[in-house]
Amino acid sequence: MTLKTGVLLVNLGTPDSPETPDVRKYLRQFLMDGRVIDYPFIPRWMLVNLIIAPFRSPKSAKVYKEVWTDAGSPLKVYGYENETMLQQVLGDEYIVKLAMRYQEPSMAEGLETLQQQGVSKIIVVPFFPQYASATTGSVYEEVNRITSTWQTIPEIRLVNNFYQDPLFIEGFVKNAQHLLEKNEYEHFVFSYHGIPERQIHKGDVNGKTCALGSCCDKIGPHNQFCYRAQCMETTRLLVEKLGLKEGSYTTCFQSRLGKEVWVQPYTEEVVKTLAKEGKKKVLAFSPAFVADCLETTIEVGEEYKELFIEHGGQQWDLVESLNSSDNWIQLLEKLVKDS
Repeated sequence: MTLKTGVLLVNLGTPDSPETPDVRKYLRQFLMDGRVIDYPFIPRWMLVNLIIAPFRSPKSAKVYKEVWTDAGSPLKVYGYENETMLQQVLGDEYIVKLAMRYQEPSMAEGLETLQQQGVSKIIVVPFFPQYASATTGSVYEEVNRITSTWQTIPEIRLVNNFYQDPLFIEGFVKNAQHLLEKNEYEHFVFSYHGIPERQIHKGDVNGKTCALGSCCDKIGPHNQFCYRAQCMETTRLLVEKLGLKEGSYTTCFQSRLGKEVWVQPYTEEVVKTLAKEGKKKVLAFSPAFVADCLETTIEVGEEYKELFIEHGGQQWDLVESLNSSDNWIQLLEKLVKDS
């Protein structure tokens, strides 16, 4: 009998439908995670359940309807394609399951399915290129919570990041080629999902490294787990592979929530500045996401385009995410086999 290895692919999550009640349910589960909004429980509960979820869910539902397809949420559609394609590549010695950190298919369901299949090892692959407590850290915590009740716990390995893997970098470069062949862009924007600055400081374990400035320009042992530094390194590698000139690109951070200070510069402000400076053609990348979703297609692809044109720009294009590309499946295979 051949021992099998379980593989759990984990993305962030998506509502069951783009209708307001389902979006509200998703937002409540997502934002009540203490690693996402790292406030004490009572103020977090009040903020999420009395303010954010009730008022934000109707607006978010309208946006989800824009990205929803006949097959469902793009995030889930791509996820199941990844599950099928990776299973074919890995073969019968592996059992691959898709899970979402929030909503369905749940991590508990995925892990328990692998447990019931009698796998000798479980490899968990969070779909987040750069490590952050609110994403990869939350997946780790949930894996530990679920498996802590098992009588027999198999070997579990978790992928921490892949922000600098050549296959990851090459995937975005390949996806940009057809746009680069047709257009001459004046500037390139690398927009990453933002997080509050306090979460960066909380991750600075010795309290001496993080200044949220030039210390992020080069990654090393001192800042190896800094989300902002990992994003900057992804940009550096993409710039090198694309052959971009110094001064022709900007790294920035999107999706800010609330009034507190998040990692900077903010993408929204960068977009306005580029247009006001006279830049007419910009190519945008979203290298914090491996699958196109609301934050890429709508926020970067449409909302920032409208903002750019409103302030004087002419052309704003978005490079698609890795989705179900060969590079992404090859990278997933590599991450699994190297674990």
